[in-house]
Amino acid sequence: MKRYFASLLLLFALTPYSYAQNKPMEVPLYPQNKVPGNLPGPNDEKSESGGGILRVSKIKIPTLTAYLPPADKANGTAVIICPGGGYSIVAIDHEGFKVAEKFNEMGVAAFVLKYRIPDTKNQEDPSIAPLQDAQQAILTVRTNAKKWNIDPARIGIMGFSAGGHLASTAGTHFERSLVNNPGNISVRPDFMLLIYPVISADIAITHSGSFKNLLGNNASAEQLLLYSNEKQVTTKTPPAFLVHASDDGGVSPNNSIVFYQALLKNKIPAELHIYQNGGHGFGMHNPTTKDEWMERCKNWLNGNGWLKAQ
Repeated sequence: MKRYFASLLLLFALTPYSYAQNKPMEVPLYPQNKVPGNLPGPNDEKSESGGGILRVSKIKIPTLTAYLPPADKANGTAVIICPGGGYSIVAIDHEGFKVAEKFNEMGVAAFVLKYRIPDTKNQEDPSIAPLQDAQQAILTVRTNAKKWNIDPARIGIMGFSAGGHLASTAGTHFERSLVNNPGNISVRPDFMLLIYPVISADIAITHSGSFKNLLGNNASAEQLLLYSNEKQVTTKTPPAFLVHASDDGGVSPNNSIVFYQALLKNKIPAELHIYQNGGHGFGMHNPTTKDEWMERCKNWLNGNGWLKAQ
């Protein structure tokens, strides 16, 4: 256990981050790529571009790409970004890298998580693999907070679409750590940013494809309830900022609405923005309006004190 923790620290102590040039650096999420629950076999990951979207599929070895703002601009806040893709692919550019660059402009450190795609060929329990990766990302950033000029109490998580389901799962399932955590470091994010998120398994509003990819075709009622994250909100759930479009034909806006209602019921600070139009998967820029939701997100972060210099 101690050897694992020491390896984790050593990995990031030796990682050649280009602080002066502030260049992003992709590193293995787990020390020596010892990924928990992975089965033996080839790594068939592939990347494809089409329609202006970079899609990464068949992810077996998760990584974390760090975008660190200049030291004189950093305010101590960090965000771990989970791109969407229905738990089938990861749309890593317009819902990942570009978003990270925008956060750097705010003085926020950003970390793009390339999480595992659930697959019975690759994992013993595919249903927990993405959550393990999200928890490991939080653990990694929190462990290295001092070195990366981050306040360990100001680490949030962000997710788009199915990545929003993963982010909201991290924000509601943190009581049980699913990764090796000998230091018992908290894996609770301090806030959530959920953009057109998948939330609920309720048949009336669910995105069935995401749940099938995560839980399989024969998920039990108990599993569906467990991963219906509006049902898992408590008074310990972190604050949240949500964005959706009324005409989203991929993921019903009711996913954001029921989660927002659950937050209000538990007196959790929350803000919800629903645009009249925009559809699904618009990333940072909703083409149907001049309004930029990232500016609203910036205002929300600032209003809660997360953009103030530490």
